[in-house]
Amino acid sequence: MSYLVDINCDMGESFGTYVMGRDEEILDYVTSANIACGFHAGDPATMRKTVKLALEKNVGIGAHPGLQDLAGFGRRVMNISPKEAYELVIYQMGALNAFVSAEGGDLQHVKPHGALFNMAAKDANLAEAIAEAVYDVNPELVLFGLSGSELVKAGKAAGLKTANEVFSDRTYQSDGSLTSRTEANALITDANEAIQQVVRMIKESNVTSVQGDEIKIQADTICIHGDGAHALDFAQNISSTLKDSEIDITKIKNIL
Repeated sequence: MSYLVDINCDMGESFGTYVMGRDEEILDYVTSANIACGFHAGDPATMRKTVKLALEKNVGIGAHPGLQDLAGFGRRVMNISPKEAYELVIYQMGALNAFVSAEGGDLQHVKPHGALFNMAAKDANLAEAIAEAVYDVNPELVLFGLSGSELVKAGKAAGLKTANEVFSDRTYQSDGSLTSRTEANALITDANEAIQQVVRMIKESNVTSVQGDEIKIQADTICIHGDGAHALDFAQNISSTLKDSEIDITKIKNIL
C-alpha cells in the first residue's frame, strides 16, 4: 500500500528586524508554506521575501491569517464574531495574494494560525465564517484544518477542498483537540517520538491521547514548526524517515 502526505510549515513569522526560524533552509524539506499575513506576525518585506523563496523552491504557498495580536503572537484567545473572522481572513488573504500574484505565482491554500485555528476547530459558527471567506475569495483554494475538526467540516460544506492536518510535535486530547500550550505536556520534545507519532498517524490513522485513548485521525498534511532550536534537523529527519517508511511527500494538490 502506498502512502502520500504533504508537509507544511508556518513561515514568514518575523517582524521588522526580528528574524525567526530558518525558513530558507526548511523550505527544502516541506511541500507547503503557510505565510504570516501581518496580523500575528509578518510584514510586507518578510511576506515578499518568503513568497519569493517558496516559489523558487516550488513549494505550495498558503495564507496564514491570525488574530490581530502581534504582542501575543496570535496565540491568545479573543472574543471575535463570525463577521469579524470573515473580514480578517479576507483582509489577510488579500494582502498575501497580492505578493504571490506580483511574483507570478498562485495561492494554494489557507491555514488559520494559532488561537484562530484552535477556536475554529471547535466553534462551528467561526469555522463556517472562515470557510465562506476562503470560498468567496477563491473556491479553488484548499482549506487546512485540524483533522476531523469543525473547520474541515465547514470547508467541505462550503464546497472547498479540505486538508486534514496533524501535528508532529503536539500531544492530543481524547476529543481530538490539541493539548493547550498552557499545559506542561503540550509539546513533544523528543524528535524520535514525534516522528514515530507521525508515521503511525499516516499508516494506521491513529494517535494516542495524553489520557491514553486511541483516536481515529486522518493525516493529509503534517505541520512541522520552523522556530525551534533544532527545527532544521527535525525537518531533515522527518523527511528522510518518512521516505524510509515508504511514505511519499508531495504537494497537497496531488493528494486531494
